Amino acid sequence: MSFSRRLPLVAGLLTVLAALLASLAPAHSADAADGQDGSPSVPDCVRFYPSWRYTTVDNACTEQVTLTVEYTDGQEVPCRTLLPGDLATFPGYGPQLNYVTGLRACPPETSPE
Repeated sequence: MSFSRRLPLVAGLLTVLAALLASLAPAHSADAADGQDGSPSVPDCVRFYPSWRYTTVDNACTEQVTLTVEYTDGQEVPCRTLLPGDLATFPGYGPQLNYVTGLRACPPETSPE
């Protein structure tokens, strides 16, 4: 079998392997760091999965949420709005080991006038 015929099989196996590894990563509840400064808290139905390269945030809620990820070094990351069922990726902890400490709610985006 030539390489070009094996490529779809290899790509499929890599996709399955990536999904399996992601499912093994521990999920963290959104309330790890939110609401400490009096800001609205992120609902418990939002989960995040930190890893070296990316932090995946999963909105399993029935309403949209606007949030950002907080890091040990205070790195600023723009807020994003996630609709119900959305996944979003934020930066991971990287080689500097800038670990995710939790999620923080942001004010909902306002439309320009």
